[in-house]
Amino acid sequence: MQIGMIGLGKMGLNLVKNMIRNGNEVVAFDLNADNVKLAEEAGAIAATSNEDLVSKLQAPKTVWIMVPAGKPTDSTVEELVSLLSSGDYLIDGGNSFYEDSVRHNEIAAAKGINFFDCGTSGGKDGALNGGNFMIGGPSKEAFEHLVPLFEGIAQEDGYLYTGKPGSGHYLKMVHNGIEYGMMEAIGEGYDVLQNSQFEYDNEAVAKVWSHGSVIRGWLMELAEEAFAKDANLENITGVMHSSGEGKWTIQEALKLGVPVPVIANSLFVRNYSEQDDTFTGKVVSSLRNGFGGHAMDMKK
Repeated sequence: MQIGMIGLGKMGLNLVKNMIRNGNEVVAFDLNADNVKLAEEAGAIAATSNEDLVSKLQAPKTVWIMVPAGKPTDSTVEELVSLLSSGDYLIDGGNSFYEDSVRHNEIAAAKGINFFDCGTSGGKDGALNGGNFMIGGPSKEAFEHLVPLFEGIAQEDGYLYTGKPGSGHYLKMVHNGIEYGMMEAIGEGYDVLQNSQFEYDNEAVAKVWSHGSVIRGWLMELAEEAFAKDANLENITGVMHSSGEGKWTIQEALKLGVPVPVIANSLFVRNYSEQDDTFTGKVVSSLRNGFGGHAMDMKK
């Protein structure tokens, strides 16, 4: 199918490559002209603005936005609603707050535009080679138009229509809250090892835990990769940055009266890491960099 992609950062550009590899025609735009050139080199059709991108699409038009949550997404959605027509499709694949997605759907629906909030997981590698997508939208029937797209760019069984607008980003929000807790546990475990009487090879530990243990998984594989580059993570600080979704999960849990002590504590530890340097923080920071390319604070 034909699709427009707005936002060509580390996730958006890889999604473009994934889409093209799976037989889609992509029209691409980013405020950074260098990113547009990279997309063009990957086989996309370059656009010079949101308006130019929409003009190059055939009806029913489908536009996917991959821009930062908050005001950048707000302004992009508002502009695209003014450019698209009834029956067109608009997908927000960024990390928007679910209440913003509910509001964006209302704006789009008033003009007959099918708005889908798409929680995107799998990091940079998933965006390029097969991602994971949690998609809320107006109806299962409207979603059928997008099924061929997601069948191609997702891993097998790696996409789900989650129901009414906002549900996709809500599910991704909770997913990220769980992610906070999992990474914190891995970091704390390695901190105990680092301070023990024994001399462990951190990379070897991650490798053996990745093969048949109960805690095997991609995060452990990323830990192995991080320790392969820096055996004791001596070149980075333990500052753990946050994207905001862990905080949103905790706020939602408070609203619902649901206890989430592990997720809450993992966020508090991240906040604390801004003041104190720990090995736990080094591990979590390296994991975030591994899957999402998130910045690490290097030692000076």
